[in-house]
Amino acid sequence: MSRKSFGAQPLSYPQAVYIVATYDENGKPDAMNAAWGGISDTNELTLCLSAGHKTVKNLQKTGAFTVSMGDAPHVVACDYVGLESGNKVDNKLEKAGFTVTPSVLVNAPVINELAICLECRVKSYSPETGLLCGEIVNVSVDEAAMTDGKVDVEKVAPIVFDPFNHTYHILGHKVGDAFHDGAALK
Repeated sequence: MSRKSFGAQPLSYPQAVYIVATYDENGKPDAMNAAWGGISDTNELTLCLSAGHKTVKNLQKTGAFTVSMGDAPHVVACDYVGLESGNKVDNKLEKAGFTVTPSVLVNAPVINELAICLECRVKSYSPETGLLCGEIVNVSVDEAAMTDGKVDVEKVAPIVFDPFNHTYHILGHKVGDAFHDGAALK
């Protein structure tokens, strides 16, 4: 077996496409695309976001943010909010075609077009490391992305980032049942 070395880099599968949204001190919404992060405890999400982002400046002031899952129908808009800086473009969400509704639980916007949203309070942020730790206060899901009261991954159409090739891919094909299939080897 032959293996190619890529060195020490942040390359893993899958990398979720997280759209992190905040309000500024005047209530204006902003969002950015982030791939480095994940669930770090039962009600906690950790992301790596550098201090210069408008979104980071906002969440430090408001103490809140939301994280929506990027999806296939909005891949262009999700990519755009990662390419453009909120420090330079005032109406980034509008240009992306996103609309927002205020979360009822935290001082942050919920992006209406993206089906899954984690509503979070800032637990900690380190400008030196870029590590943001958020308490997940609520997970809300657009009912249009559900079938028989359950989240339907095919309706959500979540995308992941391929850091090896700088591409996006859709999730959705079931290959097994968690906490069940491995029992065959017991």
